[in-house]
Amino acid sequence: MEHRADRRFSALTRRSPCPTSRHRGEHVVVHLVRFHDEHRAAWGVLDGATISPLDGDYEHTADLIERGEADWRAAGTKPGSIAFSDVEPLSPVTTPCRVMCQGANYRQHAIESGMDPDERAFNLFFDKTDASVTGPHAAVTRPAHVALLDYEIELALVMRQTVSAPTTISVDNLHEYVFGITIGNDLSARDVQLPQGQFLKGKSYRGFCPLGPVLAVLEPQDSSLLDDLELRLDVNGTPRQRDNTANMLYRPAETLTELTEFCNISPGDVLLTGTPHGCVATSPPPLVRRLATALLPEDKLWASFIKMNKRKPYLKPGDVINASIRNPSGSVDLGTQRTTIVAPSA
Repeated sequence: MEHRADRRFSALTRRSPCPTSRHRGEHVVVHLVRFHDEHRAAWGVLDGATISPLDGDYEHTADLIERGEADWRAAGTKPGSIAFSDVEPLSPVTTPCRVMCQGANYRQHAIESGMDPDERAFNLFFDKTDASVTGPHAAVTRPAHVALLDYEIELALVMRQTVSAPTTISVDNLHEYVFGITIGNDLSARDVQLPQGQFLKGKSYRGFCPLGPVLAVLEPQDSSLLDDLELRLDVNGTPRQRDNTANMLYRPAETLTELTEFCNISPGDVLLTGTPHGCVATSPPPLVRRLATALLPEDKLWASFIKMNKRKPYLKPGDVINASIRNPSGSVDLGTQRTTIVAPSA
C-alpha cells in the first residue's frame, strides 16, 4: 500500500447552515430529504430551512434513483413550502438494502485500534444487517445485555446502479456508481463485537445504523468534494470525534473497485466508509496486549477487558448524540443527526 501522509485540515469549528443557492455559486449541490408527511413518507429538496416536496411517490430509495431525477430537479427550482423543523426526518436509505462497512479507515483510528496505518496492506470490510437502519432523529434502544455501547460517525455512500461483475471505478466515473452521500452512525456493542468476535451481531441490533437526514446528490463535478468533508460527533454537547475525509486510508473509488471483486451492489445499497478516532473503545499499547495475551487465558482476558471498559464513558440511556458532516464552504451540508439512547421498555 502506498504511503498516505496524514493530511491536516483546518476550520473544524466553522459551522454553516444548510446550503442555499444564494451561496453555492453556479453549481448547486442538490440536498434531498425523506420525511414523514401526514400518513406517508415523502421526498423533497432541502434549501436552507425549507423543503420543496417532490410530486411523485418513491417508496424505496432505488425508485427515487431510477426514476426521480426529473422530479427532484424540478423541485429544486421552486421555493420551499415546508419548514424542515416541522417534519420528522426519515432515513434517506430505505430497506431492504445492503449495509457494507469499512473498518479502521482513518489514520488516527487505525492507530487507536492497534494498527500501523502505513504498514497495513489491506482494506477491512464487514456488513451490518439492514435491521439496524433507522432515522436520523430516532431513539435507539441499548439492549439490556449491552454495557459497552459505542458510537462511530461515518460518511455513507448510497449506491446508484447495479454492479454484478468486477468493475474499475475511478474519481472520474465515481458519480456513475454513487448516487449520493449521507451521515451514518455505526453504533456498536463492543462487549458483543470484540469478546465474541461477532462484528455482524455486535453492530446490527435494531436501530444501530442511524442514517440521514440529508442525502446530497453526487454529480460529475462533485467527486472532489468527498476529499474535504468535516466529521463531527458530540455526546451531550461534549466533542468526541473530529476529523476530515482527507485522512481516509482507502478512498471511495479504490474501495468500490475492490468491493466489486467479491460483492454485488444494487441501487440504494449503502457503504459506510469508516470512522475517525475518538471512539470510546481503544486498543492498549502493543506491549500490554502481548503481556496480557501471554499471561491470561482468553476468557479471563475478555472479562478483564469488559471490567476495565465499564469505567469509560460508553453510551447510556439518556445520552444524546449529535453528528454532522459538511465541507468548509457549506456547499455540502448533510445536516445534523440527533440520536437519543434509551433503555429497553419494560
